[in-house]
Amino acid sequence: MSTKTTTKTSHYHVQKARREKYIEDWRANHRAVIRIEEVEARLKLTQRGSKIGVYMGEDGDNPTRTIDALLHEIDSGVITTIHRHSWDAMIWGVGGEGWIEIDGERVKITPGDSVHIPAWAWHRSGNDGAEAVRYVTFSSEPLMATMGFSILEDRGHEEFSTLPGRPAYTSAEGIEGDDAYARRLRRLGNEQAKRRSGRLRTDWEELEMLNTPRGSRTTFLLDRAIGYEASGITMAMFELGQGRQQSMHRHPGEAWLYVVDGDGHSYLGSETEGGENHPWKKGDLVSVDHFLWHQHFNDSKDNTARMVRVHMFDSFLDTMKAMMDPMVLFEEPPTEIRDKQAGDVNTIVWPPMIRPSWP
Repeated sequence: MSTKTTTKTSHYHVQKARREKYIEDWRANHRAVIRIEEVEARLKLTQRGSKIGVYMGEDGDNPTRTIDALLHEIDSGVITTIHRHSWDAMIWGVGGEGWIEIDGERVKITPGDSVHIPAWAWHRSGNDGAEAVRYVTFSSEPLMATMGFSILEDRGHEEFSTLPGRPAYTSAEGIEGDDAYARRLRRLGNEQAKRRSGRLRTDWEELEMLNTPRGSRTTFLLDRAIGYEASGITMAMFELGQGRQQSMHRHPGEAWLYVVDGDGHSYLGSETEGGENHPWKKGDLVSVDHFLWHQHFNDSKDNTARMVRVHMFDSFLDTMKAMMDPMVLFEEPPTEIRDKQAGDVNTIVWPPMIRPSWP
C-alpha cells in the first residue's frame, strides 16, 4: 500500500519561514557585551560540585551556534565529578590555583594559564588551596549540537582507571592498498593519532607577545601553530597600548573576546562609520558577530588592556570561505588606512608581563 506525505505547504514557503525565524531568533539573542556582574549573579552550584554561570550558551538562555562560554568556580577542598563529552573545550585561568585531571594526567591551572580538554577525554577539576578557583571555558558544543553529535557522560567520582577509554579507532599502521576504503582508513587513523597527541597546557610564563601591524601585540594561547590539536577553536591574547586602538576589520562567525584586564570600548557596525560603541571592563565578554566592522579601543592613558580572543577560523570559517568563494570573508582597510588607524606600534612602551589576578 503506497502512502503520501505532505505538509500542505510548499517547500518554498516552509524553508522561507524557517530561515526568517532562524535569523529573528539569532538577532534577538545576540549580545554585544555580557557583563561579569550578570554572570556572577547567575553562578549556581551544580551536581558536579562546582558553580557554573553562562556568558553565552543555550543552557544560560543565550543560544549560540558554534562556541559557548561559561564561568566556573570551585570552592576550597572541592573535587568535581569526572565526565567526558564529544566536543573539546579550552580553558583560561582567572583566579586561584587548582588542577584539572585529563585522562588521568593532572595539569595545573592558575591565572593566565590555558588548558585544552580534547573531545572524549575524561576530566575533572580540583581545588586543594585556600581560595576559590575560577576559570572560563570555551567549547564547540553548540556546533556539535547543530549536527546532533553532542553527547555527555558523567561518572560521578569514579577512578579514571576504571573508566572506558576514548572511542577506539583503526590505526593507519599496516593499512595497504590504493582503494578508497584503504585511503579512508589511513586518513582517519592518522588524523586520530594526531588529535590524541596534542599539547594540553600553556603556562603564562611561557608567553611571548609580538607586535602586529594591527596596532597591538599578541600571542597564541591554544592553537595548532604551537602544538595543540583542537577542533578548530583557536585562542590568542592581544594587548592594546595606553590610549591606543586596534585597526578596523570584519569577518563572519562568532568571535569572542574575554577582557583579562583594562577598560575600553569596541566599535561594532555594518559599515565603517555609523555603528555603535560598546564599553567593556575586566571580566566582561565582547561578542563580535554578523560580519560587523569592529575596532577595539583602550580608553586608559596609563595602562594597557588585554583581551583573550576566541574563534573558529581553523575549521568553521575556513569551510565558509571555501563555500562562499570568491566572496571575501575577512576584510580590513587598505594598508595605508590600517596603519593610520593602528599607529606605530613600535612607539608603545609595553609593561612587563605580570600574571593576571582576580579581582
